Amino acid sequence: MGLIIYCAGAFVPEEEAKVSVFDHGFLYGDGIFEGIRAYHGRVFKLKEHLDRLYNSALSIKLNIGITKEEMQEVVLETLRRNDMEEGYIRLVVSRGKGDLGLDPANCPQSAIYCIAGKIKIYDDALYNKGLPVKSLATRRNSPDALDPRIKSLNYLNNILAKLEANQAGVVEGIMLNQQGYVAEGTSDNIFIYRRGVLITPPLYAGALEGITRNTVMDLARELGIEAREELFTRYDLYAAEECFLTGTAAEVIPVISVDERVIGAGVPGEIFKKILVAFRELTKVDGPKIYNK
Repeated sequence: MGLIIYCAGAFVPEEEAKVSVFDHGFLYGDGIFEGIRAYHGRVFKLKEHLDRLYNSALSIKLNIGITKEEMQEVVLETLRRNDMEEGYIRLVVSRGKGDLGLDPANCPQSAIYCIAGKIKIYDDALYNKGLPVKSLATRRNSPDALDPRIKSLNYLNNILAKLEANQAGVVEGIMLNQQGYVAEGTSDNIFIYRRGVLITPPLYAGALEGITRNTVMDLARELGIEAREELFTRYDLYAAEECFLTGTAAEVIPVISVDERVIGAGVPGEIFKKILVAFRELTKVDGPKIYNK
């Protein structure tokens, strides 16, 4: 039996979940989304995800049509309908059905879709031994053209980078911005640890304001580790004592080499391990319960 999908106002079997070919999310990537995780019967950082979703909507002048409280119930009920306590939720809001023209004004009503399933972007073994990654020629979109804080349905920039990483024989690559500073991975934020400081690129460098990214910065400070946003280059990556990636799908995963330069001792570092433990503990208590029990 397949999944139950929330599809434009109704819960339907996945075989019946349909999107119009005139939907501007399909035609133009005109829409927004969130990837969300459920752990231990709770939806992790759901408030933060919904805040980001609605801020993205404001930025592209998209009327979602329901309140955050109603959207929270859509997410929770989708999980309940699929009898899930843990999993990955993809929440999508498209501009909705329009015509073949570009004008968003011809889309009278947005469309909401919610899918609760599973995701696995890295093999389990890589969380223990770490990832080799490579820097990519594909540059991150300029914030002047498309602000990365808008989590839009148009991910072609990241997909082109992912294709390049695949061709290079690595499961993840590092994207630089137009000025040559490190921005992020193809689907993750990036951190380095050097000289007692945990550093991640600032948002204006082309980084998504990741929910896991922000959570890790908060956890680091609670652990007494200085954490800050700062521009850095591939040189700083190569010279780092530790490096790791963060994201809702990726969670927290260590990097052991960049462009065939070994990072630190070439094994997951102690700062990474401390943060991973704290992150996993937080997933047990953060977020609204799926079931009232």
